[in-house]
Amino acid sequence: MNASQYEVEQTLDRESIEKEVEDIAATSTVDELSLLIDESITQLATGLIVSGKIVDKRNNYFLVDVGLKSEGLVPADEFEGEKEPEPDRRDEFLIECIEDRNGNMMLSKKKVARIRGWEDIVTKKKEGDVVKGLVVRKIKGGLLVEIGIPVFLPASQIDIRRAPDIAEYIGQTVECKILKIDHERKNIVVSRRKLIEESRHTQKEVLLQGLQEGQTVEGVVKNITDFGAFIDLGGIDGLLHVTDMTWKKITHPSELLKINDRVRVRVLSFDRKSERISLTMKQLSDSPWNDIDVKFPMNTHHFGKVVNIMPYGAFVELEEGIEGLVHVSEMSWTKKIHHPSEMVAIGDEVEVVVLAINKEKEEISLGMKQVQPDPWGDMSSQYPEGTEVEGVVRNLTAYGAFVEIQQGIDGLLHVSDLSWTSRMQHPSQLLKKGDHVKAKVLRVDGDKKRISLGLKQMQPDPWREEIPARYKAGSVFNGKVQKVTSFGAFVEIAKDLDGLLHTSEIFVPEDQKVLAPEKLLKAGQDIEVMVLHVDREKRRLGLSQKAVKTGMPGEDHLRLLSRLEDEAEQKMSAPVAEEE
Repeated sequence: MNASQYEVEQTLDRESIEKEVEDIAATSTVDELSLLIDESITQLATGLIVSGKIVDKRNNYFLVDVGLKSEGLVPADEFEGEKEPEPDRRDEFLIECIEDRNGNMMLSKKKVARIRGWEDIVTKKKEGDVVKGLVVRKIKGGLLVEIGIPVFLPASQIDIRRAPDIAEYIGQTVECKILKIDHERKNIVVSRRKLIEESRHTQKEVLLQGLQEGQTVEGVVKNITDFGAFIDLGGIDGLLHVTDMTWKKITHPSELLKINDRVRVRVLSFDRKSERISLTMKQLSDSPWNDIDVKFPMNTHHFGKVVNIMPYGAFVELEEGIEGLVHVSEMSWTKKIHHPSEMVAIGDEVEVVVLAINKEKEEISLGMKQVQPDPWGDMSSQYPEGTEVEGVVRNLTAYGAFVEIQQGIDGLLHVSDLSWTSRMQHPSQLLKKGDHVKAKVLRVDGDKKRISLGLKQMQPDPWREEIPARYKAGSVFNGKVQKVTSFGAFVEIAKDLDGLLHTSEIFVPEDQKVLAPEKLLKAGQDIEVMVLHVDREKRRLGLSQKAVKTGMPGEDHLRLLSRLEDEAEQKMSAPVAEEE
């Protein structure tokens, strides 16, 4: 509809026109009367607003008499939302077309309402005025608000913070400020945000004048983030950090708050210059840590719920706002726990003992194993030194084997305590997981919770009498080179018994220069060696290849041999001291 059509719009009253025709007909000829009627009909043009009377309903249309024997059709849905019109009801209609493809004049009632509404708005309102209307639907870029005519509310002008889904405003009555009236296009743009900002500015000025630290105020939750929530105090927002929401530990603010919640908060700090406000909720009530040592004295037993599990331990809630840590090392006396989930799960109810309290840091150390007696307390009496035990090899390491001698109690078989004579490089040379073994208890350390075991101690020490008696200094044996090193070679002269052939005792032919041991000997090579000395304490044999070939050991070893023999004679003369 263009501007010229609005200027021409008029109401045709059928009764007045018929009366005018009757008056003229009394003084006119038939030809003159026909001409007059034709001229009147031409006034019914597309875009005109005419007065009409509803005469009938046909299917989904109402038949309307608009005068001069002219009738038009109005779709029934144009009366949607109001009582169905009865015959003879008069109303205003816009002529959409004089004759459609079916030969019918098409009328509209809704478009008249919009035209009249537009006229009413532009005559009564101007840009900057406040209007109120119902949000009827969502359209591209914003919302449609009915204020008598539909006006456009852009999404950016709905609120100060953009809503996740603007469709939630549909059906709400809102107040807006007119931003722009476009007379040419006949549309109006409104802003709800503008009104809110102006209102907040006024509220903000009032609030800032009276706001003080420590003051308790009310506000509305406007936004929630991972680190906290922003509370609208009325014109200005304050930050409620997640750690200031409750004495209870929470991982996200949404566990406690939701958008538009009304809450009471206390002002923690207020910077007037930057207008930054820090808020707290938990300080509206007394801290449960104030009398923590009274409620949970040291060494007392309590039940709590596992609320969180970390690699280093589990947090147990003793009451709301009070959580203590059970370190992984405090979960079991005997089990080697790699992760707390091996013992507990979130939601489990467990019995704990209070080990330590730090009120300043608001920390409680708890123990689970302390609920049961410490089995290591009487371990020394249960396994005195020298006790023979049986167990299963549970694990092998480079330095020894762990043997479980009772449920959760392991003893260590060190690699040096596996054999009196064999030089073990790794316990796997003798043992494997799952082996059943018998061993002797060597030491029990209750404080460090360790038991040392010996496998070789199950047999008499051959170095005390057997080896010195059988392998006397000066005796010659056939041996096999086991290993060659930079300082000599280890030669096996009996099963699981080897001695050290020092580099100075390796025979070098006269026609050869002195060479490194690896140039003279090879692993697996058979050679003859002479026993130079037996070291009972260090459980070592000193060997010489040179003495076999030349009949003379090296000078260094001769002096050593003499000293060792003297010591042996002294020990033989004092058997009691030796035994002790």
